[in-house]
Amino acid sequence: MNNRSRNVFVYVLIIAAIAAIVFGVRNNSTSSREISVSRLVSDINAGRVSAISISDDGELTATYDNNDIRTTQIPANADDPVAVLQSLGANQDRLNKIEFEFTRPSNLFNWIGLIGTFLPLLLIGGFIYLMLRQAQGSNNQAMSFGKSRARMFTGDQPTVTFDDVAGADEAKEELREVVEFLKDPERFIQLGARIPKGVLLVGHPGTGKTLLAKAVSGEAGVPFFSISGSEFVEMFVGVGASRVRDLFDQAKRHSPCIIFVDEIDAVGRQRGAGLGGSHDEREQTLNQILVEMDGFDTDTNVIIIAATNRPDILDPALLRPGRFDRRVVLDRPDMRGREAILKVHVRGKPLASDVDLSVLAKSTPGFVGADIENLVNEAAIVAARKNKKSISMRDFEEALERVVLGPERRSRIITEEEKRLIAYHEAGHAIVFHKLPHTDPVRKVTIVARGMAGGVTWVMPENDGALGTSKRYFDQIAAALGGRAAEELVFGDVTNGASSDLENVTRIARTMVTRWGMSAKLGPRVFGQKEELIFLGREIGEQRDYSESVAEIIDQEVHEIVSTAYQRALEVLRENRDKLDALAERLMEVETIGREEFLEVMGERPTGPSEPPSEPAAQAESSAKDSEKQTDSDMPPAPLGTAPSPA
Repeated sequence: MNNRSRNVFVYVLIIAAIAAIVFGVRNNSTSSREISVSRLVSDINAGRVSAISISDDGELTATYDNNDIRTTQIPANADDPVAVLQSLGANQDRLNKIEFEFTRPSNLFNWIGLIGTFLPLLLIGGFIYLMLRQAQGSNNQAMSFGKSRARMFTGDQPTVTFDDVAGADEAKEELREVVEFLKDPERFIQLGARIPKGVLLVGHPGTGKTLLAKAVSGEAGVPFFSISGSEFVEMFVGVGASRVRDLFDQAKRHSPCIIFVDEIDAVGRQRGAGLGGSHDEREQTLNQILVEMDGFDTDTNVIIIAATNRPDILDPALLRPGRFDRRVVLDRPDMRGREAILKVHVRGKPLASDVDLSVLAKSTPGFVGADIENLVNEAAIVAARKNKKSISMRDFEEALERVVLGPERRSRIITEEEKRLIAYHEAGHAIVFHKLPHTDPVRKVTIVARGMAGGVTWVMPENDGALGTSKRYFDQIAAALGGRAAEELVFGDVTNGASSDLENVTRIARTMVTRWGMSAKLGPRVFGQKEELIFLGREIGEQRDYSESVAEIIDQEVHEIVSTAYQRALEVLRENRDKLDALAERLMEVETIGREEFLEVMGERPTGPSEPPSEPAAQAESSAKDSEKQTDSDMPPAPLGTAPSPA
């Protein structure tokens, strides 16, 4: 019985119950008006009865002078009901004054009597039936816990192909072999080749692991079973293993096919790493996965694709040859990859003639596919908000700024002194960035608040460099301290506006000393081992493998790097004090300066395009003079070319 039929049945029972109550009240009220025949005869002789109605079934209804009604019963089918009353003692003269009416009983009252008799039985039977159905449904629901909850997509009409995946050319080439095996397995089997039973997709969140798995299914045209690792485990013991068995049974019936397990680290974490080392439900589920994967025959034609961004915590038995014996890495896309991803996401969207996707790709280092998709969507929203028919480059610029730092806060009220301080802070960042040789070019400087930042200095790297030199990091630290140096140089005092600047430069300097071996005194060594619990999956501390004297030297080296960089920033600003004042005054006047105007203030002539059509968000140096929370959102250039996220 479906839900709709069940609801109708419940409504019928409710109506029947109401009818039973009504009929019961009617019967109760009717029974209260019944009198005996002798009482009726006495009332007739007393002259209180004005009319009598007699039916064939012997029911006699008497109407009194006060319109009261009483009923009684005489023998049915009596030849002369009046004579019966006389024989019982009724006065003839009184009977002659009474109006007699002879009627036949209505079938309606017969049905009412039957309903009143059997309706309680029907109600009891209906409630028993509902209880049995409910119990049966509960049993079915309990039995369904062991069924797989994987969604199956047929390969007849693929919605995603390799053409929809961009920026991952190497990963696509690796997976083309899987597609060829699913399309023509005999070509491999004849040569004795064995296709990898499992393919593990490893990459940062948003790099397109799930999309690539769907593209494999779409290219091969085979069924695609998709399930998340967390959907295996429930509160009941044994449910996860049962679902694994059911999933693989379904896959064998639909062979050839693909099983895709997203976030497999939810059930694939290393065994024996639980708190207390207990055998929990997750480990039981993992054991069943290991058994099922190792039990495939060479002609099963079922391939398992899994995705994770934590391959380091997976169980070694899951990664051995014969299970997940091929690993495909999806890294952050480079400049060409980002441009290809942009071309995919702008399909079907009306673009203005000034949109240059290559410039946008250059402006978004560190962005993954999900970030780029969000950027394009935000640009479309910005254009729609302005009632425009197409998306212009300016819409992409605004969307880029919103994605990185949030919307502008032009309604924020600040004093002229605070505005002047922010202007000098951002001017200090910009000038040090511009003057040092191993930093990225300045593209935009603004004192308009965005998010938690009171102002922003935008810089954009010339290329996607994966390696960073010690000279580059020294210059980056100096540029990040340029805002604080400008405050000290101009105002003779410093504020808490550079709190995030100081935090970031300290982190970079300590990493240079302890992880990258960029300390002349300590040499090329790594100090401290990261300590983590696999069960928790997060780094919880650092194990010190060095003495207290070495720890003191590390602190001294970090202090030396930061102090030297700060003095270098002060030296650059002293040499360019006139340009610092001119740039700060210009910022107070117009609030936002582009690259061309910045170079004019610096007394230089632009050598490239006059004004870059985009406002890159790769790295941002923002002042932190926030009147409400007094925090800073300054962000020094991220090490190793990664894109920073605003704090």
